[in-house]
Amino acid sequence: MASRFFTSESVTEGHPDKVADQIVDAILDSIYEQDAYGRVACEAMVSTGLVFVAGQITTECYVDITHITRETVRQIGYTRAKFGFDCDTCAVITAIDEQSPDIALGVDTALEVKTGEIAYGELGAGDQGMMYGYATDECLNLMPLPIDLAHGLARRLAEVRKSGILPYLRPDGKTQVTVEYEGDRPVRVDAVVVSAQHQPDISMSQIRDEIIENVIRHAVPGEYLDSKTRFFVNPTGRFVIGGPQGDTGLTGRKIIADTYGGMARHGGGSFSGKDPTKVDRSAAYYLRYAAKNVVAAGLARRCELQVAYAIGVARPISLYVDTFGTGMIPDEAICRLVDEHFDFKPAAIIKELHLRHPIYRQVAAYGHFGRSDLDLSWERTDRAALLRKEAEKIGSGK
Repeated sequence: MASRFFTSESVTEGHPDKVADQIVDAILDSIYEQDAYGRVACEAMVSTGLVFVAGQITTECYVDITHITRETVRQIGYTRAKFGFDCDTCAVITAIDEQSPDIALGVDTALEVKTGEIAYGELGAGDQGMMYGYATDECLNLMPLPIDLAHGLARRLAEVRKSGILPYLRPDGKTQVTVEYEGDRPVRVDAVVVSAQHQPDISMSQIRDEIIENVIRHAVPGEYLDSKTRFFVNPTGRFVIGGPQGDTGLTGRKIIADTYGGMARHGGGSFSGKDPTKVDRSAAYYLRYAAKNVVAAGLARRCELQVAYAIGVARPISLYVDTFGTGMIPDEAICRLVDEHFDFKPAAIIKELHLRHPIYRQVAAYGHFGRSDLDLSWERTDRAALLRKEAEKIGSGK
């Protein structure tokens, strides 16, 4: 079979875009600790010595955004001015309004309630747009191998920094993994790129040797590495200035790292800083749940799902399934099963996945999907047996 190469990227929690994501999800969590029905749509920008938080928040509670911001930055590791960003001295500016009453009108009561098509109490979608979910049997967590390895490397970078194994590292960092495929099966890692912020008095040879030994060989299973695998560690030769001092960070600018590393399509909407009435977030979680159950049921080795919504309307206006030729039954049949056994109305998604809880800061770095280190409702495969049984009926003609 012909070989092909696919590359995915991840970043550490100290990357400026991820700093912004974690700040707004920490704000969302703080609101949800007190008000499970708060409406949140906020974003952050971070730069040298500055955090700017803006957006729309409607809630019955009070949260101290400045305090939350500083504590989030502190936990990430920007605790000293010599790092180029300091949790205690950075300026925090806020510009917060309430949610638009025009949007609230459609979200609070779905169009179908007003027309008598569905029962009172259904929420309308918080925006129009399309969302995707994906699963593949490449890994035990049903994620694509390139992004799974890239996330593992990024988590390991943070671990060796925080534990003191490599005490000269600083919070910013990026990882990248290129996997060679034969057909649609991963066979080896062709290249690994690790860029790690560090203090200025460490030699490049020491950084390279210790990151290869303590990060790459620890995070990438040995069976994927061979004599031809290429390692690139801090390829510019120096990475001292990093974090918000080295690059402006914005919420939602790492949506590919947040999802499937580019292996699946993306609707364009970011996740962080949004409460689950925003289907950009909640529907993407639910689609991952549905796609993962399809693959876990053995109905396909790869499955991508898409739904589309109209603002203020509860039911999706379309549902699409693509198994890339790996389906055990036709894609049309899988689509019917997903439509029958998964309820894509926003209120149903929120209830089924238990999304009105402070669970969001933990997924704001290192990916929202495939997180075997976390107990996430959308990573369950509790409908796989049911889907398998229903598919067997289709296969037998019953």
